[in-house]
Amino acid sequence: MTTKRFLAGFLLVSLVLAGIVSYYASASPDGLEKVAEDKGISAKEKDHSLEDSPLGDYGVKGVDDARLSGGLSGVIGVGAVLLVGGGLFWAVRRRGPATADTAPEHDDTAPSEPARKG
Repeated sequence: MTTKRFLAGFLLVSLVLAGIVSYYASASPDGLEKVAEDKGISAKEKDHSLEDSPLGDYGVKGVDDARLSGGLSGVIGVGAVLLVGGGLFWAVRRRGPATADTAPEHDDTAPSEPARKG
């Protein structure tokens, strides 16, 4: 299997899983939220500054169906992470060895001439 085929398959599986798993995510509070509600800790919580953003509260603003909104949010999130991660990887990747076209004109490994006095 080539690297390109593997990456394409990985991208497809990631996006499909993000959409499906997010689509079926429960709207009920998770364990941590439930304990915070039971113990009164959640009474001290404040609204997040990005709550009204297009992807705030694990959904897509303007999509009325909560399950579809969550699924789209998952796909957009995975896509954004892959784009940012791929961009960073591309920016810092190691360059291959120099070819004859890009090799320096002089050989840095040869001993240099002694400096002339005078």
